[in-house]
Amino acid sequence: MKCLSLFSLGLLFCLITSCNQPQSGALFNGKDTSNWNTSGNVSVQENALTLSGPDAMAILKQGNYKNFELSLEVKTDQGGKGAVCFHADVTASKGYKVAINNDVTDPVWWKMSGSLLSVRNLTKSFVKENQWFAMKIKVEGKAVSVMIDGAPVVEYTEPVAPYRTEANANARLSEGLFALISTGNGNIQFRKIEVNVLKEAVDEQAQQAEATDEQNDEIIKLHQSDFPVLDYHVHLKGGLTKEMAAIQSRKTGINYAIAPNCGIGFPITNDQEIRAYLDTMRTQPFILAMQGEGREWVTTFSPEARAEFDYVFTDALTFTDKKGRRTRLWIPEEVWIENEEQYMDLIVEKICGVLEEPVDVYVNPNFLPASMADRYDQFWTEARMQKVIDALVKTGKALEINELYNIPNKAFILKAKEAGIKFTFGSNNITKDVSKLEYSIRMAKECGITAQDMYRPKIKI
Repeated sequence: MKCLSLFSLGLLFCLITSCNQPQSGALFNGKDTSNWNTSGNVSVQENALTLSGPDAMAILKQGNYKNFELSLEVKTDQGGKGAVCFHADVTASKGYKVAINNDVTDPVWWKMSGSLLSVRNLTKSFVKENQWFAMKIKVEGKAVSVMIDGAPVVEYTEPVAPYRTEANANARLSEGLFALISTGNGNIQFRKIEVNVLKEAVDEQAQQAEATDEQNDEIIKLHQSDFPVLDYHVHLKGGLTKEMAAIQSRKTGINYAIAPNCGIGFPITNDQEIRAYLDTMRTQPFILAMQGEGREWVTTFSPEARAEFDYVFTDALTFTDKKGRRTRLWIPEEVWIENEEQYMDLIVEKICGVLEEPVDVYVNPNFLPASMADRYDQFWTEARMQKVIDALVKTGKALEINELYNIPNKAFILKAKEAGIKFTFGSNNITKDVSKLEYSIRMAKECGITAQDMYRPKIKI
């Protein structure tokens, strides 16, 4: 009898343990919410688990998942947004959240679908509302990856000492449940929710040895402070391919806007070449910008073709001087200076003229030729700065803080912020090594630039 009791207790323990062990398989049967604890407006409609309105939530009833691949199909309608949570508890207050948001009009435009919220926020919209898309979330040890429709969008390794603000203190890897949450006014639908438990041992120490030191990383601090982390001015040049750029973007956590040089004598010279280029780039994980080159670009490309980009920018480095000579300010042989003060006034005049062109952003701002650049503050007087500021305000242009030349200076940025001008951060890389936006971030801190001060691209899908 005693042996039977011990056997029964052992069997009961095994059954309890087995129930708590995470299992691979379907988490939603397409019929009911029997596997989920729900709150708010949660229903099953047309074989899809549907969360409607803010505060709707479905939390998996059991399963302590650590290493896994979670696959699901998702669709949002107008106003539908929320997140998929993993390593969650019964209140979904711990663990990570992967954003669901396909609303290109959302004021918070830097947390689109696939974002690993607070550590890898994404500015690119990949899918449209009312369109089913596939999401896959994978956790192996300290490595987290997210895919949208089979394309990688996030690759993140949690370091030994993650940088977390108080608001994001619970965004840490551990183990736990899955949760689906709705935060918008519309609907989110889920179907084909399946998990594959990964059982192979992972060398977490080796993973973390390759991770970013977040205590000394300014990029994670921007994500944690809810700031749009976007390099608005990246070129595929110097050996940088779109594949390399995508990998580099995921590694650093900086979203990229890729811009071809468009104009006579540049890689793209007509409308047909614009459309051919965009056909190869629209599905890539980048915002797509256009750099107008020379002063002829306005008539070289039609307004309709230009409008196919998410935004357009240009600079004032190329112009015709008062004697009709073509000037490119970065080429010393094309800079003819007889009187420096008069030449400076000419530069200001040309900038104000360029700002009348149909662009969204003024880049390489207030650049000076090499023979004058070492006296930048001397030439950029209060009066000259104010004249350009007034032209920026009048034309509604955003202002780039440029990494290649570390311009404009702090005094100009402060004036621009006071005038309500929007900003962009731009590497303007000439090699395959894109910056980590060091100058831009320093100026943002010193000048008090916030997320609301940043220019918002008109993103197209």
